[in-house]
Amino acid sequence: MTRIHQTILSVLGIVCLAGMTGCDGKGKPGEFSFMYKDLPVASGSATAGKGHSVTFQGKPLVLAGTGIKVGQKLRAVNVAKGDLSLINILSTKGKVRILNIVPSLDTAVCEQQTHHLSEKNNGLDKTIELITISVDTPFAQGRFAKEAKIANVTFLSDYRGGDFGKTYGLLVKDLHILARTVMVVDKNNVIRYMQVTPELAQMPDMDAAFKAAKALL
Repeated sequence: MTRIHQTILSVLGIVCLAGMTGCDGKGKPGEFSFMYKDLPVASGSATAGKGHSVTFQGKPLVLAGTGIKVGQKLRAVNVAKGDLSLINILSTKGKVRILNIVPSLDTAVCEQQTHHLSEKNNGLDKTIELITISVDTPFAQGRFAKEAKIANVTFLSDYRGGDFGKTYGLLVKDLHILARTVMVVDKNNVIRYMQVTPELAQMPDMDAAFKAAKALL
């Protein structure tokens, strides 16, 4: 792991490292045990693919792969399930899906993004498929889901060479992590909504994604 990689993961997780409550899933009694933080939400979207970039604290990080955009169909690529077997992302068709794409579940922003997907979808999980994709190993994803008590999200891993990231133009080239993204995909594998956060440390607009998904039902 490079020094810049270590720095980015450290800063993305700084809320937990600073000792704020809720990072371990414990917090005040209420609707959720996870304690949500007031994290910045991106208002725009970066463009996926080679020749484009996202930033981390203003520093540009180039993207690799062939970019994809709203109106295009998902592209065939294998990702790993929890038992290490491979599944083609196209085979998830049949339901409206939200693809929640994060750099690493071990960071505070990715953690909150995935909790938001799971817990604040206003009942959409009863009719659509919620999927989180990261470069974390399937074992790490399974541990995260268990500790976070998240059972309504399917976790898929791009740890085998970053093929998903390359196929969709979402691989942060020098760090081998995925750009923070949320996609809404219809039953026929057409992308109907997509946001790539221009800054890695910002949350995507999950509520806008939920609204887009609901409109497809």
